[in-house]
Amino acid sequence: MSVSILEVKSKKELKQFIWFGINLYKDCEFAAPPLMLDDLLNLTKGKNPALDFCDTAYFLAYKNNEIVGRIAGIINPVGNKTWNQKHARFGWVDFIDDLEVSTALFDAASAWAKTKGMTSIHGPLGFTDFDKEGTLIEGYDRPGTLATIYNYPYYPVHIEKYGFVKDMDWNEYLITVPDVFPEKYFRIAEIVKQKYKLTPKYFKNRKEVVENYATKIFDLLNLCYKDLYGFTKLNEKQIAFYIKLYFSFFRLDTISIVVDENDDVVALGIAMPSFTKALQKAKGKLLPFGWYYMLSALNKNDIVDLYLMAVHPDYQSKGVNSIMFADIMPASAKNGYKFAESNPELETNTKMSSQWGSFENINHKKRRVYIKNI
Repeated sequence: MSVSILEVKSKKELKQFIWFGINLYKDCEFAAPPLMLDDLLNLTKGKNPALDFCDTAYFLAYKNNEIVGRIAGIINPVGNKTWNQKHARFGWVDFIDDLEVSTALFDAASAWAKTKGMTSIHGPLGFTDFDKEGTLIEGYDRPGTLATIYNYPYYPVHIEKYGFVKDMDWNEYLITVPDVFPEKYFRIAEIVKQKYKLTPKYFKNRKEVVENYATKIFDLLNLCYKDLYGFTKLNEKQIAFYIKLYFSFFRLDTISIVVDENDDVVALGIAMPSFTKALQKAKGKLLPFGWYYMLSALNKNDIVDLYLMAVHPDYQSKGVNSIMFADIMPASAKNGYKFAESNPELETNTKMSSQWGSFENINHKKRRVYIKNI
C-alpha cells in the first residue's frame, strides 16, 4: 500500500507523534529515548515560548494503517533574520527503513516550507540550538545521550538519496577522567585567578544557583554562541523556560561558574551524570519508576556528560578553562566517573576541541546537518 501523510492537529495525534519516536528504538541497546512528557512540553504551543514565534507543522506517515514515520517542519524567523536566510528546518524525524516512507515525509515538510516562502530546508534541527540536532553518521555502536539524537545507520542513506547534502558536522569526544588531575592545571588556575581577579563560585543548594546566576549564565551563552552555526538569541521567556527545564535537576559538584570582580559570569562549565541507562529503563515514562531511575543516575554513575562550556570573548585564550577543569575534573574522579562525554562540537570550533588534547580522548561520534534547496 502507498504511504499517506497526516498533519498532526490534536493532542492525541501529538502524543502518537512522540511515542513513535520512542517506540522505534525500544529494542535498541544504544538509544537513549527521551521522556514523553519532555517532548510534549517542547512541542506544545503555550508551553514552549519558542512556539510563540516559530511556525510549525508536524506530520505522521501511515502505511497499512500503521504509523511508520514522523517529521516536524519548523520556521524560525529570528534565525532567518539573524543569518539572512529563507530556511525551514526539519526535526523530530524518524522512519522505518522504507524509502517510500522517508520520501513522503520529506515531500510533506518541503511542500509545507515552500508554501511559507522558504527556499531551502535543513536539519535535523530544533527550534533553538538547545534542542537536539544533527543526524548521527558515525558511532552507531556508542550509547546515545539525553542531549543528542541517536538514529539507525539507514537514516543518512535515506536523507542523502532524497538529495540533501552536508551543511555542517559536529564531533563528540569520549574523555578519560584521570585518577590524578595534573598538578599544572591547579598552578595555572591559581595564576589566572590572581591575574584577572576571577573567582570560582561554590554553592550550598540549587536555589542559590538559580536565583543568583541562572540568567547571567544564559546571557553569557547568548554572547558566546552568537556566531556559531544556526544559533539564535534567546529571549527572556525562553531563558526562563530553559532555567525551569534544566536547573532543577543537577549536581552542584558537576558545575563550575567563574565570576569577575562585579560578580558577572565570565566562564561556565555545566556537566551532569549520564542519564542514558536511566532513560533506557524508563522507556519514555516518568511513572511509575522513571523518576527513580533518573534520581539514581545522579548518584551512581561512571560517566559524566559535559553539556555546556563557555568563556566570555574578553577572557578566551587566557587559560580560564583551567579554572573550570580544576573544579570539575577532580570532583569527577572523586565521584567515580571514569569517562566524560562531550556535547556535540562544531567541526569548525577548534578552540573547543583543542582543549581535550591534555587528556586521553577519542573522537567517537560524528553527526551532520543536511540542507536541500526546495
